[in-house]
Amino acid sequence: MPIEPGRFFAAQAWVAGAWAHDVLLEVDATGHWSAIQTHVPLSARQDARVLAGPVLPGLVNAHSHAFQRAMAGLAEQRGAQGDDFWSWRERMYAVALRISAAQLEAVATRLYTELLAGGYTQVCEFHYLHNAPAGAAATDPLEMSMALVRAAQRSGIGLTLLPTLYMRAGFDATGLREQQQRFASSPQRIKTLLDGLGQACRDLPKVNLGVAIHSLRAADARAIQTLSALANARQLPIHIHIAEQEQEVRDCLAHTGMRPMEWLLHHLPLNPRWSLVHATHASESELRGVANSGAHIVLCPSTEANLGDGIFDYSAYAAHGGAWSIGSDSHVTRAWAEELRLLEYGQRLQQRQRNIGAGFGASASSAANLFEAALAGGAAASGQPLAGIAVGQRADWVVLNGEAGALCGVPSESSLDATVFSSPCAPPLEVYVAGQAVRTAPKDDDGFARTMRDLWTE
Repeated sequence: MPIEPGRFFAAQAWVAGAWAHDVLLEVDATGHWSAIQTHVPLSARQDARVLAGPVLPGLVNAHSHAFQRAMAGLAEQRGAQGDDFWSWRERMYAVALRISAAQLEAVATRLYTELLAGGYTQVCEFHYLHNAPAGAAATDPLEMSMALVRAAQRSGIGLTLLPTLYMRAGFDATGLREQQQRFASSPQRIKTLLDGLGQACRDLPKVNLGVAIHSLRAADARAIQTLSALANARQLPIHIHIAEQEQEVRDCLAHTGMRPMEWLLHHLPLNPRWSLVHATHASESELRGVANSGAHIVLCPSTEANLGDGIFDYSAYAAHGGAWSIGSDSHVTRAWAEELRLLEYGQRLQQRQRNIGAGFGASASSAANLFEAALAGGAAASGQPLAGIAVGQRADWVVLNGEAGALCGVPSESSLDATVFSSPCAPPLEVYVAGQAVRTAPKDDDGFARTMRDLWTE
């Protein structure tokens, strides 16, 4: 459906890595920026809609498992045998095995609306719930995927859907455990899903496709290389969990003789379409290799902290010019400002210094450098023109509430710093995706509360 072209005026907008003032913004009928003018006189903005606060481009949430929103806050009690990533994973399976397509749609609709309120305008959905719930009849191959597409359409967020390869339980396994059968897929099945989804979503301009590999432990080398070749042939984004846990690194070394990211660098043609999720436990040589390849890393600071993964070596990677983006993964938080704050604070705690991010980028502001890196990396992760307020990019933006909480009374040039490093930060006044305003408050009838009761009441 064509979009009504529009003209908007912002007293302050983030353009080309800095705040610009008196900005006239023009959106074309495809939902992309057609003109950006700064310092426009009063006479040039008479017919433009005036935006009520500072304007930032929307960010891409580069890593999401939507169904895990249903367990946010519900895995925070220690078991008798202790608690780590692997015990958390067992609790996660309880949701993964039960959730239906209708329930997934309800959870994802609520989540995607919350992500919009958190300043994200596109989400990369790392999707591996391909099959029917445990004990249920076989499902339509597209059913679970289309539940996510419908949720994105209902909320208004852009969606990069990543059907995920998942074939085995570990490096030494030949198949999946019983509780993982819902995830079962193969390169051929991923191709079939892509073909079906391409047809089903052909008239949905805010939906695009990519592929994912769950992890090195979840697929063998031949399958990974086959899927990589498919992604390259179709020019698709390709994502993979990598080096999240120290045990994963030890297992990879034991079975392949290489560390996980080292294995990728030796066996695959990494390029800018590759997104390596987490990379928490990487050597400097691996980080340098990824940076040189043009691939980028997706950091999920809130989930990495929640699961006790460890702290990514940001300074080493940034020193090599490495590209990165952010994601909220398990969705214990759902706002990009929180992710950037946690990323910076983790580095400060580890290095016992301040403003680490300020050392890597064009600005003296940590928030500015972190935001700009996440903006560019998110565009790469999604495979969409989402690199900011610039001609030809999709017209995604958020209007900050300059009178609320963290921003009230703050000098205009410090608006981004305060958004990231002062809290609480109020939701945006407005959010636009492809030039159209979208809702940022959940509807009472979205089915989320009922779904939560059904999932968690025995």
